[in-house]
Amino acid sequence: MSGNASITYDEDTINVAEIIDTIKKTGYKVEDDKIVLNIKGMSCSACAARIEQVLKTKQGITQASVNLPLNRAVVYYNQSLIDRSQIIDEINAVGFSATEYSDLEIDSIDENRNKEIKNLKIQLIIAIVFSLPLFSAMFFNMAGINTILSNGYFQLALATVVQFYVGRRFFLGAYHSLKGGGANMDVLVITGTLSAYLYSVYSVFKGLNEYYFEASAVIITLVLLGKYLETVAKGKTSEAIKKLMDLKAKTARVIRDNIEVEIPIEEVTKGDIIVVRPGEKIPVDGIIKQGNSSIDESMLTGESVPVDKEAGDIVIGATINKYGSFKYEATKIGKDTALAKIIKLVEDAQVSKAPVQRLADKIAGVFVPTVVTIAIITFIATYIYTGVFSRSLIHAVAVLVIACPCSLGLATPTAIMVGTGKGAENGVLIKGGEYLEKAHKLEAIVLDKTGTITKGKPELTDIKPIGSQEDELLLISARAELLSEHPLSKAVIEKAKDMNIELEEPEEFKAIPGKGIESIVDGVNIVIGNRKLMEMKDINIDAVSKDITELQNQGKTAIIVAKEGQVIGTLGIADVIKKSSKQAIEGMKNMDIEVYMLTGDNELTAKTIAKQVGIDNIIADVLPQDKSNIVEKLKQEGKTVGMVGDGINDAPALAIADVGFAIAAGADVAVEAADITLMRGDLNDVLLAINLSKRTMRTIRQNLFWAFIYNVAGIPLAALGFLNPMIAGGAMAFSSVSVVSNSLRLKKYKLRR
Repeated sequence: MSGNASITYDEDTINVAEIIDTIKKTGYKVEDDKIVLNIKGMSCSACAARIEQVLKTKQGITQASVNLPLNRAVVYYNQSLIDRSQIIDEINAVGFSATEYSDLEIDSIDENRNKEIKNLKIQLIIAIVFSLPLFSAMFFNMAGINTILSNGYFQLALATVVQFYVGRRFFLGAYHSLKGGGANMDVLVITGTLSAYLYSVYSVFKGLNEYYFEASAVIITLVLLGKYLETVAKGKTSEAIKKLMDLKAKTARVIRDNIEVEIPIEEVTKGDIIVVRPGEKIPVDGIIKQGNSSIDESMLTGESVPVDKEAGDIVIGATINKYGSFKYEATKIGKDTALAKIIKLVEDAQVSKAPVQRLADKIAGVFVPTVVTIAIITFIATYIYTGVFSRSLIHAVAVLVIACPCSLGLATPTAIMVGTGKGAENGVLIKGGEYLEKAHKLEAIVLDKTGTITKGKPELTDIKPIGSQEDELLLISARAELLSEHPLSKAVIEKAKDMNIELEEPEEFKAIPGKGIESIVDGVNIVIGNRKLMEMKDINIDAVSKDITELQNQGKTAIIVAKEGQVIGTLGIADVIKKSSKQAIEGMKNMDIEVYMLTGDNELTAKTIAKQVGIDNIIADVLPQDKSNIVEKLKQEGKTVGMVGDGINDAPALAIADVGFAIAAGADVAVEAADITLMRGDLNDVLLAINLSKRTMRTIRQNLFWAFIYNVAGIPLAALGFLNPMIAGGAMAFSSVSVVSNSLRLKKYKLRR
C-alpha cells in the first residue's frame, strides 16, 4: 500500500520522530529519512534551540533534535523536498559548523574532544596569568597601596589580551549567533564584559581612575574555567559508548586457501571461516561449525556465568572465548553485528529528547533576549535611582553574566546520556529518553507467558516408570526418540545427555505427525506419544491414567511410553518457569504495579503457571492478533501500560504499549518493535529499568530545580547590586559544572543489588 497521510498531533506530548517510529513498527515504510550531524560552535542551550528553530521552519524538515552535551543533531526530513547537503548548509548559514556523523567514529570523537580540552586549557592558563594581576590590583587599591598594578595603561594592556585574544571564541560565537538571527550565551558574556572593558578604557583616557578591567578579565576567565570543566565532564557522560566501542576485536584469524591468516577485523567478509582459541575475543557474529567452548557473554548480557556453546550455536562478536577452540562461519559483519547495533541504539537514545526536556528548550529559546531586556531595564532603573553611570553598568553586567543558561541546557541531556549508558552496561538497552522517562510511571505490566515468564523451551520434568527404574525408562525413550526433530522429543534427548546416558540410534524410526513416534530399539518395538496414538495402536493405558491426570493438572504435557504393546511409564514435559520470574513479579507487585499474564495456552495450564509465580490477573486462550487489543484496552482504562514479550506475535502489543520490553533472545521483529531490550532475558531487568528510570528522573528534576532556581534567584540579586560581575561569573560556571557532576553521580548508582 502507498499513499499520503495527514496526522494532527500535540507536539508537547509527541514529536514527528515518535510518530514515524510508531508507523514503522506496524510494518509500513515512511518516506521521511534521518540524518545525524556533528555540530561545532554551540555554547549553550540557546544555540541548540536556535538550530532547532531554524531547521523546523524549513520546508521538508519534519523534526529536529539537538543534543548540546554530544554536540550532535538528529534531523528527520522528506527527501523529495530537501536533501542532506541543504540541511548542513542551513546550519552553517546561522554560524555553526555541521558535518555528517559516521557510526563508530570513536577515534575522531576522542581526538576532537582532546583537542578542544587542550585548547581550552592553554587559553585558560593565559587568562589566569593575565587576570591575576588585575584581580590583585583591586585589593591593593582597596588597601590604598599604589603599585604599577594600579596604572590604568598597564591594566588596559593586560585586560586587552584577555578580552580579545582569549575571549575571541566568545566574539565569534556571538557574531555567528546574531548573524543567524538569535542570541546565545556568548552574546551575554560579550555584552557584559565588553561594557565593563569599554567603560574602563574611557576612564583611562579621561583620567577618571575608575576601572573595571578586573571584572571583564575575571568574568572571561571564570566562564572559560566553567567551559573547560564542563567539556571534561561532558566527555565522561558518553563513556558508555566508548567502552562499548573499545570491546571490538582488532583482528581475526581466518582460513584462506586452507591457511590461517590474521587480518584486520574490517577485512572480514560474510562466509569467512574464523578460528578462535582460548582467551581470545570473538571478532564478529557467526555460527559454530566445528568444536565447542564456554563463552563469556557478560559484555552483552551483564551475566557473568560463561555460556556453553557447540556446533550450530550462535556466537556474538566482542564476547570472550574462555576455554575451548572452535571454528565458526561469519554471518554478520560491520554495522550488522550485535555490538554495532547496540552502540547505534545507545547513541540514538542519547541524542533523543525526553518530554521533560521540551519545557527547558522552550524557555531557553526566549531566555537570552529576555535577559538582555532585563539588563537594559536594570541599567536604566539603577541610573535613574542613583545617578551613577558606573554602578548602573556593573549591575547590568552582573545580570547578563549570571543569566547564562548553560546549566538549563545541560540539565536533562546529561542525565539521559548517563542513564542510557548505565542501562547498556547492565544489559538493558533503552531506545530513547522518552522511554527512560516513561518507565517509572508504569501502573500495569502485561507479561507474555512463553519465553518471558517461562524459558520458552520444553524440558523433561517427570519420569514415572512402571516396573523399572527411571534411568532405564529414560534410556529407552531417548534412544527411540533420537532421530526425531520434534521439540518434545528433543526435551527427552537433552535430559538423557545431561545425565551422561550414551545413546545409539534406533534400528527403525517412524514419526507419526500429531501423535508421536514408533521405533525399533535392540529389536524391540517402542511406541511413544499421546492418548490418540495409544488408541490407534490398541494399547491399554489404564495403568498410567492417574499419572496422566496428575501431570495435566500441573499444566504439563503427558507422554506415554509403550514397549511391545505394553505401557511401561509416562514422561512429563513442560515449559519450565525461569528462576528469576517469581522474584521479579513479586518486585513489580511491591511497586504497586498490576501484573497480567497473557497466553495462548488453555486456562488450566495458564492458572498452573500463574499460581507458581504469584500472578492473579490471567488472560488465557488469546489469539496472537488479540494481544495488542488487550494492551489497548488497559490503556483506555487510564493505565500506563508496559508489555514484555519475545515472539513475532508479541510485536504489535509491544509497539502499542506505553513501554515495550523485548527479550533479546526472541524474534528480531519483537526487539525492533520494543522500546527497551532486555539482553539477559531476565524479568528482574524490567525492575532494573524502572529503578533506573526513577533514579534518572530524580536526577533530572534536581538538575532543573537548581538550574531554574539559580537563574530565577540570581537575576534579581544581580539587578539589585547584591552580586558583582565576578561573583556572578563564578556562580554561572559553578552552576553548569554542578549540573553535569550531579548527572555523573548516576554512574556510581548500583543497579544490581
